[in-house]
Amino acid sequence: MSAGKQPGKAIKLTNVSVVRLKKGGKRFETDLSEVIQIESVFTNVSKGAVASADDLQKAFGTSDVKEVMMQILKKGELQVGEKERAVELEELRREICTEVASRCVDPNTQRPHTVGMIEKAMNEIGYNVQGSKVAKAQASPPTSSLFSHPLHLELTGNCPPLQALDLIKVLQAKKTLPIARAQMRVRVTMSSKEGKKLKEKIMPLVTKVEDDEWSEEWELVALIDPGSFRVIDDLLQKEVKGPKKIETMSFAAVEDDGRIE
Repeated sequence: MSAGKQPGKAIKLTNVSVVRLKKGGKRFETDLSEVIQIESVFTNVSKGAVASADDLQKAFGTSDVKEVMMQILKKGELQVGEKERAVELEELRREICTEVASRCVDPNTQRPHTVGMIEKAMNEIGYNVQGSKVAKAQASPPTSSLFSHPLHLELTGNCPPLQALDLIKVLQAKKTLPIARAQMRVRVTMSSKEGKKLKEKIMPLVTKVEDDEWSEEWELVALIDPGSFRVIDDLLQKEVKGPKKIETMSFAAVEDDGRIE
């Protein structure tokens, strides 16, 4: 029987979350189901192949299983099973469609499309979501108990808002669905003194400036993405002293300018 293989102790692990780390020319994995399902380090979780003490010593400088597991948790990459990947991809598709629905309207009626309508149009044009999110596992440094620390997962990957922008362009090109970016016309007012301090933070959130007047008061009339309204309002509330206001004047469908906030 080859070293590192323990058929008697092997457990058939299915549909589990696995963190993988390649080190010393070998692959090492640990299981995250219910935090830690079994205190073992594998060379292949799905096959139940347990890493030998020699392999651990050579790759990690220690054969202590708990210490090795903590290194894998801190530096490894989370491996996602087929079922989880399918669910994750569907969630990503839904998130993209929600982004599109929240930022666009039917230019003929000026009314927003539902998320379901966006999803249907996405399917009709055969739009493929660009990849799925990749998770990296991070854990606190080890102490006496391996299980006393919370595990934090950082999700990175293709940004849904950017994919939403791409989907809008494809839908417009294919003419599958009458769609245009919705823009909100707003008026922002505050004292000129406060305006000079805050202007550089507000302008990146503006799509088009229609009026920019300075006197004792700064008055800005501009088009913004609906999602920027709350951001600007938060800036006013947190950073502006004295009277300030952002008010909605109207909504309009405009030509896509390639920006998304």
